[in-house]
Amino acid sequence: MNHGRNHGISSAPDVLFAYGSLQFPEVLTALLGRVPERSAASAPGWRAARLARRDYPGLVPAEGQTAPGLLLTGLTPDEWRILDAFEDAEYELRRLPLSDGRWAWSYLWHGGDVLPGTWDATEFRANRLAAFLARCTVQR
Repeated sequence: MNHGRNHGISSAPDVLFAYGSLQFPEVLTALLGRVPERSAASAPGWRAARLARRDYPGLVPAEGQTAPGLLLTGLTPDEWRILDAFEDAEYELRRLPLSDGRWAWSYLWHGGDVLPGTWDATEFRANRLAAFLARCTVQR
């Protein structure tokens, strides 16, 4: 987990497109102490890629594919700081267009170790979520 970085955003972004572990209420509660308002969303031209030696995915460009996820709204500036500190240094917070024409911020993967195939949220919940939660620390 990164120990914080500044993306140069002058005010808190309005919405976050979550495509990996941040889709899970348990992870959000561990990090933020609550579950923000969520709604289904997708990002065309991207995929939630499996990453070598990691339980979580990275959002990478993928022509002809669409990454499913959730739109998180109502995040406070303090919650954005917590999420930013939670993400690895290989992520970059950027805006991207969603399938419905809206735009959202998302943590895009620019590190290496991208594997073929798409990250499986169902498999993560069944086999990796409990251990992942044990590594999540409340950063409030």
